[in-house]
Amino acid sequence: MIKGEDREGLSAMATLDVNGKAYEVKAQPDTPLLWVLRDELGLTGTKYGCGIAQCGACTVLADGQPVRSCQLPVSALGAMKITTIEALGGSHPIQQAWVRNDVPQCGYCQSGQIMSAVALLQSNPKPDDAAIDAAMEGNICRCGTYQRIHAAIKEAAGVTPPPVAVAPAPLAVPPLKG
Repeated sequence: MIKGEDREGLSAMATLDVNGKAYEVKAQPDTPLLWVLRDELGLTGTKYGCGIAQCGACTVLADGQPVRSCQLPVSALGAMKITTIEALGGSHPIQQAWVRNDVPQCGYCQSGQIMSAVALLQSNPKPDDAAIDAAMEGNICRCGTYQRIHAAIKEAAGVTPPPVAVAPAPLAVPPLKG
């Protein structure tokens, strides 16, 4: 919520509800939420990707809905409750499934992917493939781990069992000739 502009009219004080905590921030009303999260609040888990809301790396939840924080001005937030990747704490079921399914490669898109998956499971606890595709559309993974992302979401939803670790078969070594 914007409280008022300073005397130069360049910035205003805003109260943001982020991860269940109220923060007073001073920012221009058109400042994207992403920069307030990263630069003002030090919550760097949310990443800058494309800057035009097309890649999903900056996804956070606003009142439980996934939004692209790179294009969402702080003046549009009002009393919305913002949830970032930091609120999950590393022990959220989707994060645990992510690890078990070896989803992360470079990791850059992961916070946005995970936040979209969390929103999906909050609204649809047992999604089918079509629901997963629809919810994850617009979250780009440059490493191409889409199949593992699907598997992790299904596992977290209890739709499929967790992967079973299988030891690799030993390599056949030809006998030495003497």
